[in-house]
Amino acid sequence: MFGYVTINKPELKVKDYEKYHAYYCGLCKVLKRKYGALGQLTLTFDMTFLIVLLSGLYEPEEKREAHRCIAHPAKKHVMRYNEITEYAADMNIILAYHNLMDDWTDDRNIGKLSFAKILERSYRKLEKKYERQAAAVNHYMETLTECEKRKESSLDMAAGLTGEMLGEIFNYREDEWAETLKKLGFYLGKFIYLCDASEDVEKDKKSGSYNPFLLQEKDIDKREILNLMMADCTREFEKLPILLNADILRNILYAGVWQKFERIQAGATKEETGVK
Repeated sequence: MFGYVTINKPELKVKDYEKYHAYYCGLCKVLKRKYGALGQLTLTFDMTFLIVLLSGLYEPEEKREAHRCIAHPAKKHVMRYNEITEYAADMNIILAYHNLMDDWTDDRNIGKLSFAKILERSYRKLEKKYERQAAAVNHYMETLTECEKRKESSLDMAAGLTGEMLGEIFNYREDEWAETLKKLGFYLGKFIYLCDASEDVEKDKKSGSYNPFLLQEKDIDKREILNLMMADCTREFEKLPILLNADILRNILYAGVWQKFERIQAGATKEETGVK
């Protein structure tokens, strides 16, 4: 994914930060157990959010352990994991495989192809286990490629593809909460895509790469569009009967998702004004 769905640490209580970090470390542990050290390289904040969200909704039985790791060798860290961590780890591999293959197609990066080949055996098993989710990711990659080839100018069309894909991943059990989770994932996916496209405008302008913002006939207020996406996303979130992890989730959805965008905008302002 893109690294936008993370916490706003200064605004988070210490106990909530420690819990979030424990979920993150738990995902890292499960990735290593299931897919080895290379599996750990696919670790994302986006799937950590999914664990926090679905754990808050379904409240599965959890295990907590303290371990040292390569990133933190001097001190043991708490790792929190459950059945949803297993699911998120699998989704991480599915997404990582497709992203690596897409990078190979675009850039002919042999390192990315080699990594994808290492993950391919695991991916094929997951493709059979999670037919709906794997099909959604595959459809997303294929259709996005078509959008890029025909220079699709519709922001809604391009961003909606990411939304549809993420919605299927968020739909964990296809139960009474499925539609709300799909809509939450849909609007969050659109927000992520538009943030990423916004970040890449100058780079894509120079390289000639596809970016729907560059195809607009008039200036677009990016902040206004993103506000609308997150308003829709948080509206769906508030429909869910979540008490567990609620403060962490609200921190992410109301503040954390904006951090990278705001840093990018601040950087752009400095460049435009010549401020060092």
